[in-house]
Amino acid sequence: MLIVWLCLLYWTIAPGIDNWVKDAVRVADVARNDTNPEKYISRHRGAIIRGDTIARRLAIVFTGDEYADGGEPIRQKLAHHRVAASFFLTGRFYRNPVFQPLIRSLKKDGHYLGAHSDAHLLYCDWTKRDSLLVTQTQFRNDLEQNYAAMQSYGIRKQDARFFLPPYEWYNDTIATWTKTAGFQLISYTPGTLSHADYTTPDLKNYRSSRAILESIYAQEQRHPAGLNGFILLLHVGTHPARTDKLYAHLDELLTYLQQKKYRLVRVDELI
Repeated sequence: MLIVWLCLLYWTIAPGIDNWVKDAVRVADVARNDTNPEKYISRHRGAIIRGDTIARRLAIVFTGDEYADGGEPIRQKLAHHRVAASFFLTGRFYRNPVFQPLIRSLKKDGHYLGAHSDAHLLYCDWTKRDSLLVTQTQFRNDLEQNYAAMQSYGIRKQDARFFLPPYEWYNDTIATWTKTAGFQLISYTPGTLSHADYTTPDLKNYRSSRAILESIYAQEQRHPAGLNGFILLLHVGTHPARTDKLYAHLDELLTYLQQKKYRLVRVDELI
């Protein structure tokens, strides 16, 4: 009953972009890792959404498209805590000359750099998830352009085989197309509000940084597996209308996780 009540509460407070969590809680399945039969991962609609829940490890991932105001503060805090993270960026982000010094610094620091689509396309309808808004050709061309932009930084496709879809919104067909292209679709682990750090005060699903942090701490404390295997998603930058930036609290979050003895790893080390 507690799980059902928590799900209902979450569905109420996280409309729109967060709707897919309703499905993830119900149908996420657990499957053996192809390369390590002792390691279990969770999937939803073909995307990996959680690593092994036995190991005390998690991956912090940042997505980026238009904004990068948190880029340098995030990089500095990760370096201070000696933490490796993962950054999934659009082609527009990689091509933006203003962001190029940040990207080169992140690569030099050893963080994972991946793809997040070229133009941040919406792949499927918000209310009818099985209704595609792009063709396979459009999907493939956009993805190829994203990886082409990454090549200028020396990032090869084989070094970035995980793909995090724009808006974290996808369906089984998108997962299949991603696999056909030679990559693995991933998304964030449901259970916290970390991904709501993009919300602005004018939105109904706005969440303050304190509310987001408390949701992470609550997940860690209330569940037997805690945050084991979590893919914890945040944004490298947000709209100026959001003045309460979650990345300003990154030191607190990293300190908490390290005190709880979590090993913070890149996604390619988690999965």
